[in-house]
Amino acid sequence: MNEKGKSGRVNFGDSAFMPKEEQLETAVRFRKITIGIPGDTKEDEKRVALTPEAVSLLVESENEVIVQKGAGAGTNYSDKDYSENGAIITDSPARVYGSDVIIKVAPFSARDVDYLKGNQVVISYLNVLRLSEETLAKLIRKKVTAIAFEKIRDSSGVMPVVESMSEISGVSSVLIASDYLSNHHGGKGILLGGITGVTPTEVVILGANTAGEYAAKAAIGLGSQVKIFDRSLQRLKKFESIVGQRLQTSVFHPQVLKKALKSADVLIGAIELEDLKPYYHVTEDMVRTMKKGAFIIDLSIDRGGCIETTECRALKDPVYEKHGVIHFSAWNLPSRVARTASMALSNIFAPLLQNMADSGGITQLLKNDQGVRNGVYLYNGILTNETLGQKFGILSKDLDLLLSAF
Repeated sequence: MNEKGKSGRVNFGDSAFMPKEEQLETAVRFRKITIGIPGDTKEDEKRVALTPEAVSLLVESENEVIVQKGAGAGTNYSDKDYSENGAIITDSPARVYGSDVIIKVAPFSARDVDYLKGNQVVISYLNVLRLSEETLAKLIRKKVTAIAFEKIRDSSGVMPVVESMSEISGVSSVLIASDYLSNHHGGKGILLGGITGVTPTEVVILGANTAGEYAAKAAIGLGSQVKIFDRSLQRLKKFESIVGQRLQTSVFHPQVLKKALKSADVLIGAIELEDLKPYYHVTEDMVRTMKKGAFIIDLSIDRGGCIETTECRALKDPVYEKHGVIHFSAWNLPSRVARTASMALSNIFAPLLQNMADSGGITQLLKNDQGVRNGVYLYNGILTNETLGQKFGILSKDLDLLLSAF
């Protein structure tokens, strides 16, 4: 109780007019989200975004997961595996696509978008080269927030989806090359690697990156002689340090590369290309100089490719011959080992989805997480990706400015 002093004024105490610290709201606002996992209808896409174990973690955190019947078949996960881990199984695409968040591996098609109710979050691979204007226009009309998962970055700036899929692609490329050099597929009957008294096979790798690293380790493990080419001398030095031994390395020089290709048994293209900017480090004339029966695999074919003779093909029909050289160029190579790839993807997506729920929704997550923001190409139906804007002649907006308004 305040008392009047002798002066007749009210005494509020010494601390009454002291500045006080502003009380900010810091509590996390958890919001239950419904997550839909559709079944990919593409014959060459077998991966699934979330494993049953990841579903269990999300359901235990009070989220709801709706799985389309047969969605995990390509990875040998049954509907029972999902239902026993708390998922709701349905054969209704409309119910799956009616979820708050729809996550799938294959890019969204125009038909997929038709099922959406609008104002939702969609997460998938974004193939800029294959995305149609019709599909983009429908996504815009549905006012969705769309995230390209291959563009998401973690706290250290690394793109985890790209890294994990590159690891798989690197190892797979060598295993595939080994298969197609053997008699099994009509190859020359060469063992990829080397044995005592026999000259080892030569493997040329373009790109001192994650895919190149894992391809090199696999080839060296089999006994092959490996040559690495890259634009950056610094990356080549780092590459040798990671692999743990001296290799034949070179920056890109047409004459040096051409000489290496003449004796190469395998050429692996692992260059990281920017969207819509294919760059052919290996020309068709260079391919003509390669040995008959040699093998080429281009891991950057989904971005246009780094080898002029490669074509973007479906996984069900990836092989063809050109100038006597066997070519393998599937845009989604990790789908050949769908279960391993799905486990790797699930390790990334499950925490992301839980963070979305813990943040109280997509807007707050994007405000807090620069890495996830990096993958957004539509926010509430507004285009935020400059590359897509250039491709379709649409003005893109700055995502940070849009978020500041909410």
